[in-house]
Amino acid sequence: MAETATKKKNYLGTGRRKTSVARVRIADGTGIITINGRTLEQFFTEDKDRSAVVGPLNLTEMRNRVNVTVKVHGGGITGQGGAICQGVARALKDMFSEGAASAGPESEAGGMVKKLRDSGYLTRDGRMKERKKYGRKGARRSFQFSKR
Repeated sequence: MAETATKKKNYLGTGRRKTSVARVRIADGTGIITINGRTLEQFFTEDKDRSAVVGPLNLTEMRNRVNVTVKVHGGGITGQGGAICQGVARALKDMFSEGAASAGPESEAGGMVKKLRDSGYLTRDGRMKERKKYGRKGARRSFQFSKR
């Protein structure tokens, strides 16, 4: 059997935000974004979450040149949007760094990675919910103190 010589190259990225984890796969294409089997407009109803997902793509001008497939779970809607944003940025970094290895660090691809980093898309937002402590009502709230 003859295998097809034109196999698409996939670039992977993992993003995390609060308790959400997103696995992102980028391949050459026409700009289709699929999240858990649904389109971007069906998955995210608010514009701020949609713009978070396409932010790294718009910054690197790859919005209509790559197809993005995402599997995301955990957390809420905004946390998932932030996780996808970081995953897309990491996958784009992987895509550009592969091209920069042959062209040298001062190429256009190295500039794209610097743009992503300076815009804050590659930075992990480490804020998490603080755990509940024993002897208290929540993480910090305690029961009302009674003198008598």
